[in-house]
Amino acid sequence: MFRDLLDEAYGAMRHNRRRAMLTMLGMAWGIATVILLMAYGAGFGTAIEHIFDSFGSKVIGVFPGVSTQQAGGAKAGVKVRLERVDVDRLTNTVPNLKHITPEMYLRTTAVDYGARSFPLPVTGTEPPAADIRKLVPAMGRFFNQQDNQQRARVAVIGSEARTKLFSGQFPVGESIRINGVSFEVIGVLEPKMQEGDDDINRQIYIPFNTTSDLTDTKYFDAIWLDYEGLAYEDVESSVRNSLATFHQFKPDDKRAVFIFNAMRRLQMFHIISLGLQILMTFVGTLTLGIGGVGLMNIMLVSVQQRTREIGVLKALGAKKKQILFQFLAEALVITFAGGVAGIVFAFIVSKGIGSITLYSALAKYGEAGDIVLAINPIHLLVATFILIFVGIISGMLPAIRAARLSPIEALRYE
Repeated sequence: MFRDLLDEAYGAMRHNRRRAMLTMLGMAWGIATVILLMAYGAGFGTAIEHIFDSFGSKVIGVFPGVSTQQAGGAKAGVKVRLERVDVDRLTNTVPNLKHITPEMYLRTTAVDYGARSFPLPVTGTEPPAADIRKLVPAMGRFFNQQDNQQRARVAVIGSEARTKLFSGQFPVGESIRINGVSFEVIGVLEPKMQEGDDDINRQIYIPFNTTSDLTDTKYFDAIWLDYEGLAYEDVESSVRNSLATFHQFKPDDKRAVFIFNAMRRLQMFHIISLGLQILMTFVGTLTLGIGGVGLMNIMLVSVQQRTREIGVLKALGAKKKQILFQFLAEALVITFAGGVAGIVFAFIVSKGIGSITLYSALAKYGEAGDIVLAINPIHLLVATFILIFVGIISGMLPAIRAARLSPIEALRYE
């Protein structure tokens, strides 16, 4: 019976090829729109993750501030100072801690190589910073714990710092002067995504202990750490509570220490991304619904044109259920054919477009933050479900109308 229904549906489509093709085109356009819009929403979320991953997503930065609330015997307005003991305390109290490092920032530092001199930012840090901040050498190496312990005068420079100081020359092994102190360049970092005047690729990194040759390192400018797992709120709370206990400020005093939690910001973007995907799916469904209205209209016309045929079938003993399934099968065949064509078209478009400019329009080296229209099985499943739903709804009304026709009235129809 199922095969007979398909044969009848195919025969009806061949009888009105142009009408059937135009209807399938509408369904194909609708399903392709659904798939591509869902792929766009998912691609936006993936692009945001790539942006955060390039800098480290499970990263927390701690910066000293000034207390604004009275805590115990301590008055408000006390400046918090980060010291080595704070690094040790966080190492022992923060759950799932992987790496931790103090940092010192020399923001307006004269850096010289030969006759060239540029004001470049210099950061004193420890070897774990390479893992925490995703500092990957493009050539040479990052300094190690031995370099830090021996107060070695070595430096790792950013890609733009290399361009400014060395132009096209090979920098590894050369000596630069930082505030008049000579440092050997041992590595050059891969370029990172850089917005506007951001100086991330102009940074020069030197061992933290060596930084004392340039400035006082008793009090730190920041402490950076990363962690395992997804309990980013617990890690942040542990950091704040530990520092609050020692420095005598209230844990909810946000200005006493400023904490940058990359995962918290990433979760906010995840919510935005999810909302965008839902919106894109809704818009695509509306577009597919327009194709469904076209299918319903064509099927109603088909029922009207085949009224006498329906009367003959009923006179020969065809039941309402059989008439209903016959027209519903015709609608579903058109829907299925249009759906297959739309899926193929969506894949062709996604491969042809490749990526859509997003972050690269705002930042140098931001190609990893662009939107890639990657269609995954979930998109196909959701789109197929929507397609079947629209096809059944669009075909059901004409099928019910055909099934309810009176055989006497149908035979008298001219």
